[in-house]
Amino acid sequence: MRLYDTATKVIRDFVPITPGHVGIYHCGLTVQGPPHIGHIRKEVVFDVLRRWFEHGGMTVTLIANVTDIDDKILAKGEKSGEPWWSIAYANERELHNAYEVLGCKPPTYEPRATGHIPEMIEMITTLIDRGHAYAATDGSGDVYFDVRSWPSYGELSNQRIDDMLSAEDAPPEGKRDPRDFALWKGHKDGEPETAAWPTPWGHGRPGWHLECSAMAAKYLGNEFDIHGGGLDLRFPHHENELAQSRAAGQKFARLWMHNGMLNLSGQKMAKSIGNTMLVSEVVKRVRPMELRYYLVAAHYRSIIEYSDDALAEAAAAFGRIEGFVQRATEATGGTEPDEVAPGFAAAMNDDLAVPAALAEIHSAVSEGNKLLSGGDSDNLREVLGTVRAMLGVLGLDPLVWSRDGETDAYKSALDVLVSRLVEQRQNAHADKDFATADAVRDQLAAAGIEVEDTPHGPRWSVEGHN
Repeated sequence: MRLYDTATKVIRDFVPITPGHVGIYHCGLTVQGPPHIGHIRKEVVFDVLRRWFEHGGMTVTLIANVTDIDDKILAKGEKSGEPWWSIAYANERELHNAYEVLGCKPPTYEPRATGHIPEMIEMITTLIDRGHAYAATDGSGDVYFDVRSWPSYGELSNQRIDDMLSAEDAPPEGKRDPRDFALWKGHKDGEPETAAWPTPWGHGRPGWHLECSAMAAKYLGNEFDIHGGGLDLRFPHHENELAQSRAAGQKFARLWMHNGMLNLSGQKMAKSIGNTMLVSEVVKRVRPMELRYYLVAAHYRSIIEYSDDALAEAAAAFGRIEGFVQRATEATGGTEPDEVAPGFAAAMNDDLAVPAALAEIHSAVSEGNKLLSGGDSDNLREVLGTVRAMLGVLGLDPLVWSRDGETDAYKSALDVLVSRLVEQRQNAHADKDFATADAVRDQLAAAGIEVEDTPHGPRWSVEGHN
């Protein structure tokens, strides 16, 4: 498999450290708010990467941290009057809901920053002992990484130190260089006592960059295969992670992957945009499967310019695939996923080129629809197995979603109500009460429910989603 390494700016062959095993760390959410679809794009991208490795027979350890202590979380707590940890936990649950509703496999482990303070203190001590960090002399209790002590600083983002702006994570008074960044932040007057831990440098809390380095080392060791996240994290977050981990004597990540942003009106989607783009709100307008299709359809390194029209087009495209799978399953009695098409595998192995992989799926669906028309059930079953295998890699197999229980408005409350009305219509037909049968069908149509009579019985769907 060839992957684009954003550290070297080249596509290179990926060979894991341990044969048959891949260790991946990607930076999770800072849980000061619930996730919007810009956040969850990263989760979906790395879910697809994990599924592809697993499809190839590899075991994947995927670590995605939760930053549950941070300036923004404390600020929200102060403004709302709620405990900071209550805000963090509530939003962590929202993150888990977003994972589940979009069909993402849960991380192998999801460590919280507040659960790994000893590892962070140990790492700071190592950096001080090696001459790469220092305690501020202004009495603040802060500890900083000395960027000029590490000649390679800037290598990930391809920058020179002298061209960088000051680090804005702490006041410059206690810093040797304004670009030095905080490893530890001393406790300040007015901050909750619960948001501080004892250290040799005084009570305080960890800096954001330190958290990820300590947790990656804890669960993936001195060296691991892939570090990922959104492109906006490459600098300063990942640059700082790389510097402090290497300075502490670790080899750290062998390959860096960054997904592109999801923009709204040309601007990066951020928590300040309001609630309309929250995952929990978007899945009220489209089905979760359709939102997932929208998020995976673009190449992971590309920028997605969000629009309702683009989302609707993605929903329609997925609907064509879903309709084929349903009809082919009814016609053949169904089949389990088989092998993916060679073109699909080639695309996925070429820097996770999902657009080209989706083209293979749509091509197979077109072939399958011709077989459906011709009544060739044997070859149709083979195509169905291939299509389901490819959809499974992308987390888009509609039969799996149906079996697991899709938690959206289309398949939860509607299922019982619509099924009863469809049954009433069938009974009316059986009694030759065609007026009642037509009335029920009209009632369903007015509610946006389409009923299709097939050789295997009636099949219903929400209008535009069959």
